[in-house]
Amino acid sequence: MTTPNLPAIIPPRRAWNRGRIIGQKRPLKPKQVWAIRARLELAGKSRDLALFNMAVDSKLRGCDLVHLMVSDVYIAGRVKERTSVLQSKTKRPVQFEITEGTRNSLATWIGDPAMIGSDFLWPGRFHEPDHISTRQYARTVKKWVASIGLEPSAYGTHSLRRTKVAQIYKKTGNLRAVQLLLGHTKMDSTVRYLGVDLEDALTISESVEI
Repeated sequence: MTTPNLPAIIPPRRAWNRGRIIGQKRPLKPKQVWAIRARLELAGKSRDLALFNMAVDSKLRGCDLVHLMVSDVYIAGRVKERTSVLQSKTKRPVQFEITEGTRNSLATWIGDPAMIGSDFLWPGRFHEPDHISTRQYARTVKKWVASIGLEPSAYGTHSLRRTKVAQIYKKTGNLRAVQLLLGHTKMDSTVRYLGVDLEDALTISESVEI
């Protein structure tokens, strides 16, 4: 009796996004920002506090944040109030403010013994590259959000990039300002990035009386 040639049964591959929350990562709310700051301060983690504050203030992509040099933010013995960096993705400069709390945390970190001889603001360990990697930064962000009871899969490095501009847009409705702060070349990119929809437009419209 001959055995019929049956097609091979291939077990289904596990989906790469199984169990993950995909799509845009949520920005942090102000109370969540302060909760993370408080935990980092209490734990005495000067590097993480400076990195977190700088991520929120700068609104930079992770690849640009980890490449920051000390000279980008520090001159003549003090931390700058504003600075400008060249974005690796667009090759265009973007400016951002460094608020007082961030300046204080940066000054503390730059004065740390671990920073002796480092040109990079976030140096790697002795057996690693000159600066931390974007993957290390992403893992650190997950730890920050988990420390205050948030679901790590719902947040990422872009959560910190979006955190401040989300509040700016919420309070002002000024998309052009957000576009400039993010360094986007097209307004469409800013609209998609913020997730602006008709409900947002109507809310802004309702707040204006003529």
